Amino acid sequence: MREVLPELLEWWRAGETVGMGTVVATFRSAPRPPGASMLVGPSGTAVGSVSGGCVEGAVYELATEVTESGSPVLKRYGISDEDAFEVGLTCGGILDVYVERVSQQDFPELGQIADDLEAGVPVAVATVVDHPDSSYVGRRAIIRPDRAGPEAGDATLSASLGSDRIDAAVLDDALGLLAQGTSATLGYGPDGERRGEGMRVFVWAFAPRPRMLVFGAIDFAAAVARMGSFLGYQVTVCDARPVFATATRFPEADEVVVQWPHKYLRAEQAAGRVDGRTVICVLTHDPKFDVPLLEVALRLPEVGYIGAMGSRKTHDDRQDRLREAGVTDAEIGRLHSPIGLDLGARTPEETAISIAAEIIAGRWGGSGNRLAQMAGRIHHPD
Repeated sequence: MREVLPELLEWWRAGETVGMGTVVATFRSAPRPPGASMLVGPSGTAVGSVSGGCVEGAVYELATEVTESGSPVLKRYGISDEDAFEVGLTCGGILDVYVERVSQQDFPELGQIADDLEAGVPVAVATVVDHPDSSYVGRRAIIRPDRAGPEAGDATLSASLGSDRIDAAVLDDALGLLAQGTSATLGYGPDGERRGEGMRVFVWAFAPRPRMLVFGAIDFAAAVARMGSFLGYQVTVCDARPVFATATRFPEADEVVVQWPHKYLRAEQAAGRVDGRTVICVLTHDPKFDVPLLEVALRLPEVGYIGAMGSRKTHDDRQDRLREAGVTDAEIGRLHSPIGLDLGARTPEETAISIAAEIIAGRWGGSGNRLAQMAGRIHHPD
């Protein structure tokens, strides 16, 4: 929903009624992840995508029907054995799409959810999308963790999904999804039984943007900051040299910090602002900055990625200095150095792409090899 939220809010605030289809589950090589949404607004306007073009026509028709009836529908789209083009998803994947009507009457909480997202407050939306008793389908609850964050375990549920047992199970699982920043469909028995089946609940997990911490205010850092912003990260550039660390030089960064890198990172960790989705790019390739910083970074209990720029010689020297500082080989093994994938990059922009490619590959389990030379699935499972 996040990518279509501006248009959805505009129509919602104007009192319009919108049909919304959302991918709630994928199988095999489905082109869009859970949470991808498509809107059918006033006058038949279409916004967004659930499949990159494969089944949008079918979802459009279904969303139009649901807008009129008000009854939500869970629909599966995929390859048919009789006719591979019957349902339009020609990539070989399978999508479960939940289609519902959205208006101020149907979804009164939408405005507050948008406010939470604008303020960077984590929030999850849990919706029953399948149940043996059709009266459960469409029930929705908003989950907000306490101020200590989703990992703390305390949260509020805005409404019941049907029973205390269902609420307790969904609340617990939704907090885990919020901590990861991941949306997913959860399966339970009809009354929330963990080992049962029959009820499916889709949880939209709207966590704050993941962070990209770029250390070293150089020209390569400006390109990496642009790429990080493009990928949806909240980007911070940090350098101890005030003459280089300026907002003018890094307009794509969300913040530019003048501070010794290792002190900044230690303070951010202590404040709880570094987690398993955070990526760290060390671009200074100067030992007086790199070594103290990497001592802190490589000992963080949770971080998504740590990469450091430099030549092979710089890398070998850096490893020796880290060992002298007491960093273990296991800790050094977490370091991606030299940073990036082998794309033959030369310019700062090309180098930024190679770094982004390595981050993406690490997040989703990609090999970095050419798809044309590989067999099997293109999209890796979550």
